[in-house]
Amino acid sequence: MYPAERLSRRTLLTAAVAGTVTAVASPSRASTPRASTACARFHTVGRVSRSDDGSVRYTWPGICFEGRFRGRGVGVVLEDFDNDYDVQVDGTTVATLVTPGRTTYLVDGLSDAEHSVRLVKRTESPWAAGRFGGFTAAPGGAVLAAPPARSRQIEFIGDSFTAGYGNVSATRDCSATGGVNRNSNADLSFGALTARRLGADHQINAFSGRGMVRNYNGGSPGTDFRTYYDRALLHVDGDVWRRPHTWRPQVVVIGLGINDFSTPLNPGEPWSTEEELTAAYESAYHGFLDALRRRYGPRTFLVVGATRVSRTTAFARATLRIVQERNRRGDHRVGHWYYDDPALDFLGCDWHPSLQDHRIISARLDTHLAALPLLW
Repeated sequence: MYPAERLSRRTLLTAAVAGTVTAVASPSRASTPRASTACARFHTVGRVSRSDDGSVRYTWPGICFEGRFRGRGVGVVLEDFDNDYDVQVDGTTVATLVTPGRTTYLVDGLSDAEHSVRLVKRTESPWAAGRFGGFTAAPGGAVLAAPPARSRQIEFIGDSFTAGYGNVSATRDCSATGGVNRNSNADLSFGALTARRLGADHQINAFSGRGMVRNYNGGSPGTDFRTYYDRALLHVDGDVWRRPHTWRPQVVVIGLGINDFSTPLNPGEPWSTEEELTAAYESAYHGFLDALRRRYGPRTFLVVGATRVSRTTAFARATLRIVQERNRRGDHRVGHWYYDDPALDFLGCDWHPSLQDHRIISARLDTHLAALPLLW
């Protein structure tokens, strides 16, 4: 649950992703982002802030843009000096862009036909916004109407586990292989895997190191996940995400508590004992669930997730009590999901879930969701 490293170097390397080798390309910088009629012709997955010129800015992990085009190539208009992206054409990853900067990245040499294109932000960037300016067609081609939004919607709320922190690393110490950013892929996190299997649009609203009331090892006192949840741009104080009326998820999966309980309390923190911390955590969690109910209404299923942490069982016990209390109050669309598994190896960066672990967790989530009376 350490804060994600942010490396600004640009490089040409090879990354192992999901058992395959994907080329990591240094994109052309001959072009610069500018507004065009193509900017509106994409479907957005995740929270963004829209600009008057048609481009969008964003900071949450796993933001995705999907489009369609006809012709032999497509350009991806980007401005981002901090994050990494996958570019996918017709469902296949054709390039991984490492801190691409200000560019129009061109994919060419395709058959002269209709194609799909998908750009996904792999990494976290709480303090640096990326900007996407749309897809542009190669000469002789055309950007087509955006693909339709999916009727199924899931929102994932959490910390580094939810963000996919270090999940594609082959070793817990990933400092020698590019650091956390080079070894993270939110698109292969458990939430993204489950959403794809269900054919659902999703948001990954996750912030490494943040808890419900306490951050990892007591860091950044005076703030917690709730400080940032309502924002589109995490680094902008007072920013408020303008939720489109079309975003009303049938399920919200919440994973907050690992950072609250995984490290001992330090002198000077607001809580003297674990019991005091637990009481504050439960009170804040109820308030957070109340806010989600106001936002999404009574029909949305709220899944309170928990797992094992090394030094205490307070996390799992507290979340179970929270769900039992909500059910006692008559809200039976709040459920408890415990996803510990003996097969989890935590071989990702800094003892985080590995890619194998995310697959296991995703399968457990699939089972949990399948038992809900979802009419979607």
